[in-house]
Amino acid sequence: MELIVEESNEKTERIDQFLTVYLKDISRSRLQSLIKDGHIKLNGKKTKPSQPISIGDSIQITIPPLRECAAKPERIDLDILFEDSHIIVVNKPHGLVVHPAAGNQTGTLVNALLHHCKELSGIGGVERPGIVHRLDKDTSGCLVAAKSDASHKALVEDFSNRKINKIYLAVVDGLPALGSGRIENHIARDPRDRQKMSIVQPPRGKTAITEYETKIESREASLVMCKLLTGRTHQIRVHMKSLGNPILGDPIYSRISKQKIKVGRLMLHAWKLGFTHPITGVQLEFTSDLPKEFSTWADFN
Repeated sequence: MELIVEESNEKTERIDQFLTVYLKDISRSRLQSLIKDGHIKLNGKKTKPSQPISIGDSIQITIPPLRECAAKPERIDLDILFEDSHIIVVNKPHGLVVHPAAGNQTGTLVNALLHHCKELSGIGGVERPGIVHRLDKDTSGCLVAAKSDASHKALVEDFSNRKINKIYLAVVDGLPALGSGRIENHIARDPRDRQKMSIVQPPRGKTAITEYETKIESREASLVMCKLLTGRTHQIRVHMKSLGNPILGDPIYSRISKQKIKVGRLMLHAWKLGFTHPITGVQLEFTSDLPKEFSTWADFN
């Protein structure tokens, strides 16, 4: 398939943005992967998703068939908050990996969803069917997955356009100096430790924005409510560390041995998730009950 650019919305419109208009059944994230893998070329040459296009440019497109899902269904209990023929919202427990990856090919949320659901969207690829967004293995709480490609694409767009309401609760070490605030900076992979993310100076990295408010104050540890305005890897964990108040039980961004209160998990919970239903247009909001570790800590304080 070949497209000739006859008009562009902007002088510097990116090729991935341009193609979303013509390839509506393919998510922008998959388009970007196709471009990076060389299945989409600009003027006969391999390009990058951010490459600006011009009138008269030629775009060559080869869409490879989706491979059969690599993950296998497994009978794993799910705490389902909502389900219909388009989406499913679950309360992910601490310790459950979201999708198969190196070292975790079985026992993931994807394996559980494949067993429970008759169909999941294929946009996420063979390793991530249905997965619209992720929670870290050690983070618990609300997560939505898509059963159809149409619902997947709509949800991804809403996440990208910051239309999803995501509120987390975190128990942090010590007491934040300010009771509330807004953290806005750039986050990128730490070049010295690929497991970590770090705050960097633009143009490096991606914009990360978190609004926070301390709900329970204590010199030893405090309960902080965090609203995510972006969804970067480890965003809240990095931002709480930047305040000097890393999340309790965080093995990557804190020295657990130095923390006065000992806990058996990362004390980060995706408490509320609100969004517009991708098909019906109904506004939905879900709340995940606090895990017992949070309830015990809150009662103690």
